[in-house]
Amino acid sequence: MNKYPAPALEKGLDILEYLSDKGIPKSQSEIAHGLNRSANEIYRMLYCLEYRGYINKSSSGKYAISLKLYNLSHRHSPIDELLKAAKPMMEELANTTKQSCHMGVLYNGQLMVVSQTPSPEPVSLSIEEGSLFPLIKTTSGRVLLAFMEEKESTRILSENHDFIHLPEEEQRVFSVQLEAIRRNGYELEKSEITIGVTDIAVPIGYAESGIFSVLAISSLTSINRKNETGEFFIECLKKTAKNIHKAIKL
Repeated sequence: MNKYPAPALEKGLDILEYLSDKGIPKSQSEIAHGLNRSANEIYRMLYCLEYRGYINKSSSGKYAISLKLYNLSHRHSPIDELLKAAKPMMEELANTTKQSCHMGVLYNGQLMVVSQTPSPEPVSLSIEEGSLFPLIKTTSGRVLLAFMEEKESTRILSENHDFIHLPEEEQRVFSVQLEAIRRNGYELEKSEITIGVTDIAVPIGYAESGIFSVLAISSLTSINRKNETGEFFIECLKKTAKNIHKAIKL
């Protein structure tokens, strides 16, 4: 529960989040119905948001999100700085390992893939940028959780649907798994989402730095005979993560 409520601000944020979630223009009455509020209750807020340029009103009287939030988020984005530094190093990683690689960050309690570099090989695994995956069911998600401050990871897990519905014993096993990831500095596991795929992930940066992500290889061929333990991939991932870390001075 919010200790310091700000009703007007929350009402405005509710409107922005609702329009963003729906993705199509909505009338005042439709927005009010969607937020379980009266049309009169949101009239002034709609006017203010339109006046400030956060939403646009069409000739039909329907409202939609403008590009203002997008422009604000890109004026100074730590993620943009991270991606700019990481891209050439991820390309080198893909060429060295002959595997595609990707980078993920925490977004609304899920893992979001923010960058992907394809393998130079004719057949490889591709993960679409912007894709969302469950935290506890992915190697990258578990690595993110393992290297967060304990207080923050505990909070996230307390709100995570998948974790909450695990039996207590499985929750304890999961906590032990996170401890092992912290000790090792990486995780290598078969994918719980895609059959025949092995995922290896390492962290980049620190959660308290404001720029914290995970770098991963997802191999279609699993671990091949020349790399049965994954040591080569792990070494390459750690080296690349270290170089990215240095480049953005985390």
